[in-house]
This record gives sequence, C-alpha cells and structure tokens, in this order.
Amino acid sequence: MGRRARTRRVATITALLATAMTISLAAGCSTPGDGRDDGRAPDKDLRHSPEQTPAAEGSVLAVKIDNVRQAKPQTGLNAADIVYVEQVEGGLSRLMAVYASELPEAVGPVRSARESDLELLRQFDDPTLAFSGAQRKLLPLIDRAPINAQPPGRTSGAYYRGTDKPAPHNLYLRPDRLLPATPGAGALTTGFRYGAAPSGGTADTSETVRYPAARFTFTWSEDRAGWLVSQDGAPTVTSDGERPAPATVVVQYVTIRKSDYHDSTGNYTPYTETIGSGKAKVLRDGRSYDVDWKRAKAADGTDFTTSDGNPVNFAEGQVWVVFAKAS
Repeated sequence: MGRRARTRRVATITALLATAMTISLAAGCSTPGDGRDDGRAPDKDLRHSPEQTPAAEGSVLAVKIDNVRQAKPQTGLNAADIVYVEQVEGGLSRLMAVYASELPEAVGPVRSARESDLELLRQFDDPTLAFSGAQRKLLPLIDRAPINAQPPGRTSGAYYRGTDKPAPHNLYLRPDRLLPATPGAGALTTGFRYGAAPSGGTADTSETVRYPAARFTFTWSEDRAGWLVSQDGAPTVTSDGERPAPATVVVQYVTIRKSDYHDSTGNYTPYTETIGSGKAKVLRDGRSYDVDWKRAKAADGTDFTTSDGNPVNFAEGQVWVVFAKAS
C-alpha cells in the first residue's frame, strides 16, 4: 500500500478560550439544510463510559463537516490533508476532512456520520472519527467499527457551540482534545502517490461536479498552484478568509445506492461504495487525466492508474476527492 510522502508544517496547537457548552446529539442528523433537530440519540447512547481516552499517536483524525448554506463559512478546512465530498440526503453534500500533518485550532461545523464513512475509514489504522450523531440504528455499527468514535460528550471539552450560526450549524471541535499530537503523513494510508505528473492528460482549467442539489466547481489557479473551490456558483471561503485551493482534485466515479437508513422525514441516506473499481478523473497542474481506480478490500487504500496500469502521482499538497455517481 502506498503512503503519502510529503511533510507539512505542524502547527502549534492552542486551545480556544471558550467555555465548553453542553452538547446534545439531537443536533446531528436532521435533514441536511433544514436546520431542524430530529430526536437523535442523546450522548449516553453513544458512550460506554463518561469519558474516553483521546486517540493514541499514529492515528488520523477524520471530522464530518456540515456543507449546507447555513454552515458556511466553515472552519479548519485548509489544514486538512484530504477532504472527501459525499452525497447525502436530499441530493446535498457533506465533507469528511482528514488531518494528519497539521491540526487547526478548531474545525466545523461538525455534523453527523453516515454508514459509508465506516467503509471509507477502514483504510486507516484506528482512525478517530469526530461527528455529532448518527441514525439511531447505525449507532451499534459505529460502536463495533475499528475506529475511535468521538461524538460530543465522550471526551471532556472537545466540542463547543459557536455564536456565529444557529444550531445545529454551530458545533465546533477542538482537535487537540482528541489527538495528543499530529501523527504525520505516514498515517495517511490512502494508497495515494505523490510526485511528477503523468504524461499525457488534457489542458483543463475548470471542472464541475453535480449532485442532485449541490454543485462543485474547481478552477485552476496558477498563482495558488491549486484548484479554487466554488460551491453552488459561489466561491468557497473559510472563516479565516482563505479560499481552499487543493493541489489535486479527484473526481471518483462510484456506485451511489440507497442505504438501509433514513432521516426523520423518510429521506433515505445514500450509500457511497468506495470498495471496488471504476473510472476517475485526476486534476493537477492545470491538466486532467482520465484514470482507473481500484480498492480491493476495506483495509486497502485506493490505487489510481493509467490505462496501461502505471500508477498516477498526485501533486504535493491538499487533495479533494469528490465521489460522483458512475453513469
């Protein structure tokens, strides 16, 4: 399995001077974007003891991040090594940001987990998952999964409510409460390879990916040496005023099917299958490459290869992976 070969600056972790507020899991899994709570399970249903020890060094931190209009601007996105984009109920989107090289002071808004997340996270060794709740029937699967599940209430002071947005779009995480130190790029057992660009490709300065109720556009910027992110026709800007500009964007075409779980209004959660094989488009250095992807089993990372089987290198820097429905 390939491991990420780059080293990024490790930020000094400073605790936010905010008083932790009582967090209810009812903020977790309402229909995306409608701003309502849906009676999600309280904290006591998600923890086996009043407090769980934070993750050991060596494991990545994955955070589920709200991505509807009411949740923006988001916090901590630019520090992530990888940002996964997935389709959720109502054709909307949600993000999973993965941190190994750097921990920001805060990340959020934090929202609920999905069944697909458990499959995706199996590629990492004992990953920590920060999330704000889940479908009640999914909770036993989360408890059994080989992850360090960290909903609100499990580790003291890890979460707080901001005052900038209405609930449930104002729940934030202090990452340093969950990881004692950054594990480093070696923990990113994704199968991604980094290095010189492959030969060929097509000059490409803009690509758009559409979900039923969301749209992402990635525009190449020579100045940033990355792909500026826009969503639903508007530039994506984080709470610190910066635009995410990942060095590599992967549009990975996958099977997206209906899962066994639904929200309080009866909308079934899409299940994104990340094990298997298929086609993908890799964007780097102002060019696009049509490639193949393969992930044989859950514990494996994902291999990206050209049509003749040669590995495809990503550019050094942040990677966004957008899971798009295969035609």
